This record gives sequence, structure tokens and C-alpha cells, in this order.
Amino acid sequence: MAQQDGVGVRRRHKDALGRYGEDVAARHLEDDGFVVLERNWRCDQGEIDIVARDGSVLVICEVKTRSSVRHGSPFEAITERKLHRLERLGLRWMREHGVRPKGMRVDIVSVLRPPTGRQFVEHVRGLS
Repeated sequence: MAQQDGVGVRRRHKDALGRYGEDVAARHLEDDGFVVLERNWRCDQGEIDIVARDGSVLVICEVKTRSSVRHGSPFEAITERKLHRLERLGLRWMREHGVRPKGMRVDIVSVLRPPTGRQFVEHVRGLS
């Protein structure tokens, strides 16, 4: 029987936490009246967690999920470089899907899921 290393277990936990956060974020956006158009869209330049529509505006949504703020808030993970990549990915998504919205913006949804207690969801609109 193969021995399981700690790295594999941590990776699976991180993946599961990320999927959980994306599910929570998608429900949160829909509850706020957004229309989720696509999740986990990938191309050779990267990935968009959620593509949504907020009225006539296309929203490129980055989801950051954490189980604690021990290593900083989820918002601290969004650098200028990451923001610019999300903008480029949004433009590419529009081109590939033949969509021409009135506008496009990048939002972030932060999901904090501590080991005990309630989850906390925060949505910041218009990082770009």
C-alpha cells in the first residue's frame, strides 16, 4: 500500500477549500442578482474563477478562500500583476465568446471559512 505524504493531503484540502469557496461565491453573486455565465474558464494565459453579468457589465470575478487570516487576508493575494492578468483574460473571454458588454470590471469575492463558526463572505466590486 502506498504511503500518503503530508503534501498530497494538504493539496487536496486546499483544492477542496477552493472549490467550496467558488461555490459559495457563485451563490453569493446570484443572490445579489448577478448571472453567472461561466466558472473556471481556462486558456493558455490563465484562468478566470467566475465570469458573470451584473446588468450590462461583464464581471471577471476572482475568488479567494481561506480558513484563517493567519497568513493575511484573502484580498492581500491580489497583486497589481494578477489584476492586469485578469483584465487581459476578461478581454480574451469576450473576444472568444463574441460578447460586447457596455463595460467590464474585475471583482473579488473573499470567503473566510474558519474551522469553527460561521463563514464570512465579502465582495469588493470594481478593482479595475
